Amino acid sequence: MPRKPYVVLYVLVLIAVVVSVDLLFFKNRFWERLMVNIGIVLVFAAFYLRFLK
Repeated sequence: MPRKPYVVLYVLVLIAVVVSVDLLFFKNRFWERLMVNIGIVLVFAAFYLRFLK
């Protein structure tokens, strides 16, 4: 099976996590939200490079 469906699913999960954390915890806090979003993306990128690449 090609890897492309896994990558698309991985990106969709990343987007869902970022949006849900934004809406649940950081509605009116710009800088905290930005830092947490960058952290989430970095964790997802590290996980992708370590296990899925």
